[in-house]
Amino acid sequence: MATYSRKGKTTVPRRAAEPALSLDRSAARPLTVQLSDALREAMSGGVLHPGERLPSSRVLAAQLGVSRTVVTEAYQQLYAEGWLEGRHGSGTFVARHEAAHPAPHPAPAPAEPLLAAAPRPSRGQAREQGLIDLRPGGPWVGGHDPAAWRRAWRYAAEQPPDDDPDPRGLPRLRELLADHLRRTRGVRIGPESVMVTRGTGNGLDLVGAALLGAGTRAGVEEPGYQKARTILAARGARVHPCPVDHDGILTEALPEDLSVLYTTPAHQYPLGGRLPIPRRERLLAWARRTGAMVVEDDYDAEFRYDVAPLPALYGLDPGRVILLGTLSKTLSPDLGVGWVVAEPARLEHLAAVRRDLSDRTSVPAQAATALLLERGDLDRHLRRMRLEYARRRRMLIELLGPRLRGDTAGLHVLLPLPATAVAPVVAEAAERGVLLDDVSRNSHGAPDVHGLVIGYGTASPAELRRACGVLNEVLRRH
Repeated sequence: MATYSRKGKTTVPRRAAEPALSLDRSAARPLTVQLSDALREAMSGGVLHPGERLPSSRVLAAQLGVSRTVVTEAYQQLYAEGWLEGRHGSGTFVARHEAAHPAPHPAPAPAEPLLAAAPRPSRGQAREQGLIDLRPGGPWVGGHDPAAWRRAWRYAAEQPPDDDPDPRGLPRLRELLADHLRRTRGVRIGPESVMVTRGTGNGLDLVGAALLGAGTRAGVEEPGYQKARTILAARGARVHPCPVDHDGILTEALPEDLSVLYTTPAHQYPLGGRLPIPRRERLLAWARRTGAMVVEDDYDAEFRYDVAPLPALYGLDPGRVILLGTLSKTLSPDLGVGWVVAEPARLEHLAAVRRDLSDRTSVPAQAATALLLERGDLDRHLRRMRLEYARRRRMLIELLGPRLRGDTAGLHVLLPLPATAVAPVVAEAAERGVLLDDVSRNSHGAPDVHGLVIGYGTASPAELRRACGVLNEVLRRH
């Protein structure tokens, strides 16, 4: 049985926990079920703490006066649910993510919608509360190479401060990013086409500042990235929702008067589509005909599983496309490094706008990123993470079944549901300690597609398994 733990976070207890357990041999319920229920209650109620070691199956069987098979089968059930984790040569431990959640009770029908509750916690607050966070958009930050990370930041600290940083970014980093995009995204560019940003949102805001204003119209996929709507509207544009299907944006539905169109062709957010070549060509023909600028968010392009990645849209027509990218999904949102790729003349315009706004990217963060690229640490990290995320993706498919959609790439999947089931499922899962997102949070109006957007980047494998068990239980009731 494969088990998982977070390396280096806890110390191994010297002695195993000795929970007070009792089994009723006269009861109709099998002893294995009684034991797994008793252990589950002890863990959820805080009697057994995260990281505590349990007795071996032999020792616990002797204490309870039952066969070793009873204990082994109970442990296996709790492993499968994510309550327990194993460490090679060390024993069986209470999984670290567990917190003292009360046993779930059916909620009475409220007078108001179930989702009209308190604001959702941040990722940090969710961790502090012991919740399993399956909301999309976050990476697994525990997979980085600590030695490479420390080396990069030591190098950054050794660089002298700059009294007038270039708004386009450090020249060496721009060279390295140009080479990285050539190798990974099929984009043939030089450093004169690259500007280093703080991430996708920062890049989109600079594009909006340069190309939009009062009275302009900007298109955003529907459903699509909610922050993109917010950013473009803040730059004065009237935002037009542009419908998508399971492959991506519907080119035949695009209006003729857009100044900017924001799209995610590599892995549509949130439905997971992958824009096929014929539709990409129709999209670019529309842009050339109308004069619109296509802003390509290369969202999740690094992580593909059972299909080869398509080259970036930018490579098909650099004159009509601006490419946005970020390392927040690859390494960590903390890094605060991304890029804008555009034709050199347009990039100079963006750089001038950026200078006027006194906007810049941290030079130490750029220097650290440059060393990670230069030494090949980023490439090695990407290879490790592709394997790690592929394992998590397979786990979701195994546990939630073939109904999942958009699972060929990225760090999230779509679980379609009837419209009436979404709110109750999200609410009850939250009661059970599992945070979920739904399509409506990414919709401009009433969504045409209904379901859950399940992210598998931030949760550990043990947490994923436990959360899927909770979700399957909730789905059976709705």
